This record gives sequence, structure tokens and C-alpha cells, in this order.
Amino acid sequence: MNKVKIIVDSTVDLTQEIYKKYDIDVIPLNICFGEETYQDGVNIDIKTMFEMVEKKKELPHTSACSPALIFEYFKKYINQGMDIIFLGLSSTLSTTFQNAFIAKSDFRENRIYLIDSRSLSSGTGLLVLKAARLVNEGKSAKEIAEEIEKTVPNVVAQFTIEELEYLHKGGRCSGASKIFGHIFHIRPYIKVVDGKMIVYKKPRGPMKVAINEQLQDVKENLASIDKHAIIITHSLVDDELLEYTKTELGKLVDPNSIIVTTAGCVISAHCGKGCIGILYIK
Repeated sequence: MNKVKIIVDSTVDLTQEIYKKYDIDVIPLNICFGEETYQDGVNIDIKTMFEMVEKKKELPHTSACSPALIFEYFKKYINQGMDIIFLGLSSTLSTTFQNAFIAKSDFRENRIYLIDSRSLSSGTGLLVLKAARLVNEGKSAKEIAEEIEKTVPNVVAQFTIEELEYLHKGGRCSGASKIFGHIFHIRPYIKVVDGKMIVYKKPRGPMKVAINEQLQDVKENLASIDKHAIIITHSLVDDELLEYTKTELGKLVDPNSIIVTTAGCVISAHCGKGCIGILYIK
């Protein structure tokens, strides 16, 4: 049986420590300011991106990994006799998955397994962590792919947006909605359903109110939650709010199962600064 290599795109929002621990390769998506293009997590990070947004008074555009770039990653490990598991952003949200399919078509051997996460950020990251555990258990790439495919519908990816400014700047929210949200302190509570983002609830008040909605969701599903890992992912949220979320979540689940990660540039470019989510597998 061939050794298994996990390759992901930069939207899975895990930590460098996790990538190193499980020997996971990360293919960067692109962050574009005008004619300037940067690679997510390579030559631009979230802090720098937000600083550039403030300076340039514009949001960046994001674009998928090219088939040619993905091909090079695949080729490296196929040539080493390894089988590949690839996971990344939902096919409904990016062309990265389609580009991976194009790259795969150049290899005749059936040794590359593409899994459509139907999720984003560390929702996909949870699938990656499960795949990594299965690799360590000695499962084949085919066995891992089959198990992860079964898990995809059970991922709960949810997050709260602190303000509507980024949605508005990016053309994802009308001016009237932005003003309405500001006046009534609406904090959109977003869920990913079948690979698409929907506004699940519209909590009003401080961010803690919206966080409490997410915590209640965890509480209601507690009996069925996979306890291996529960992830808190944020885009430079206030320290006090992050600590509150960790503390309250730790009252519901084993604190040692909680992983805190920072969203990358691609995800942050769409949700804005101060976004925070609690993600898990049922």
C-alpha cells in the first residue's frame, strides 16, 4: 500500500503546527489588490491585508489556485510513489476544486482522491484533521476518501460577522442593509448549508449575544458532536471576546479538544475583521 499525502488549499484555516505535525502541504489561493497579486499565507497575512485595506480604501479580490500550480504539487508526490488526498474550499464557492480536477486528469494512475468539502475555513479543516488521523491509523487513500465523503454532510460551519462594512464594501450587502444593520446592531449569524452560505439568524446587540447563539447550537447538538476536535476560528477578533468564547465553550466540551485558529486572507477578505465561528462535526 502506498503512503498517503494530504494536500489542502489555504482556505482550510488550520495552524502551522498542525500542518507540520501531519506533514500537510498547503496550496495558496491568491489575494489581489489592483494589479498586485499575493499568495495567501505565503507573502501576505491577515494583519497585513487588513492594513492594506485601510490604506487603499478597497477590498482585495480573491482567486483560485491555478490547475498548473495544483499539478505541480500533485506531480511531486505522485513521482515519489505516494497517493494523494486533496481537500479545499467548497466547489460552490471557488473554482479551486474544479481546477484540482483538471490537474488530476493529467495523471493516468487512479492515485489522487479529490474530496469536495461542501464547506469552508476550518469546517474543511475538521475534515482534514480526520483524514490525518486515518492516515496515522494506516488506512489507504481509498479508505480515507470513502470515510471523509461520508463525513462531509455532518460538518457544522457557522460564524458571526461583527459588522456589515466588509459585506457592503465587497458588494455583498446593500447600503440600506448596512445602515439598518448598524442602527439595530445586527450581527449576522451565518451557516454553511450544502456548500453555500446562508443567513441563519440575525441576532441584535453586542457580539456576545451572537456568540451565545452559537454556543446554544453546540449545547443542543452536544450528544452527537465528534469530540476529537471543536474549532474556534476568527479574523483578529477582540481578545476579550475570544477568551469569552473559549471559556464558555470549555464549559460544554473538554477544553483540551478546543483548537483556536486564525482565518486566512481569503476567508477574511469576505467576512471582515472581527468575525468568529465555532465549527464541529456531528
